[in-house]
Amino acid sequence: MTRLYKYFFRGLITVLPLALTIYLLYIFLAWTEAVALTFLRPFIGGFYVPGMGLALGILGILAIGYLVSKERVQRVLTLVEMPFTNLPVVKSIYSSLKSFADYFSPSSKNTAQQVVILRIPGQQLELVGLVTRRSMEGLPEGFSQDGRVAVYLPMGYMIGGYTVFVPQEWVQPIQMSVEEAMRSSLIAWMARAENNNRPAAPAMPEPPGSAPGAPGDASGGGSSSQA
Repeated sequence: MTRLYKYFFRGLITVLPLALTIYLLYIFLAWTEAVALTFLRPFIGGFYVPGMGLALGILGILAIGYLVSKERVQRVLTLVEMPFTNLPVVKSIYSSLKSFADYFSPSSKNTAQQVVILRIPGQQLELVGLVTRRSMEGLPEGFSQDGRVAVYLPMGYMIGGYTVFVPQEWVQPIQMSVEEAMRSSLIAWMARAENNNRPAAPAMPEPPGSAPGAPGDASGGGSSSQA
């Protein structure tokens, strides 16, 4: 039964990530197609081919991206954004989402994103973080301007995190991609022990009479007593 349990959980661990990934992709694609069809239904009527809504939705996003790259359309978009950037509650939500999207935009010139080790002087602990800002320019008055950087410290299982402003010399870059660091933080940096790092098995005590020189050992004191 122990072996069956081991095989079952090994198979479950193998299948579960694949199944959940495919399921989440299916939900996302189905939702995207349903939303696209909602806008396209007045134009296409009852005509429908599976995947058509998703394809047309992608084409629509490409068309919007092309249009907003034009200066005149950007001016119109600024007027459209005015209600979202002036209403008290909506302003906070929209500005946060827009800043987050702009941060990961391919056209963004932000190069501060880097994985670092944060070491606090006098402390033995090490924290893995992500540098998100290398200058205090643009921040309100009150922040120190002595060469500090902003470091985001994600918490395990993505339940939140902290942003700290520390001196530049407290951080040390490490060779790790942002995606790998965030993925490791998601699982609280859990890792399986490698085979070569496993502790050696304790030595079994030798049975009586097997040690050299023990009575009955042909190469030990037993043979010498017969001489």
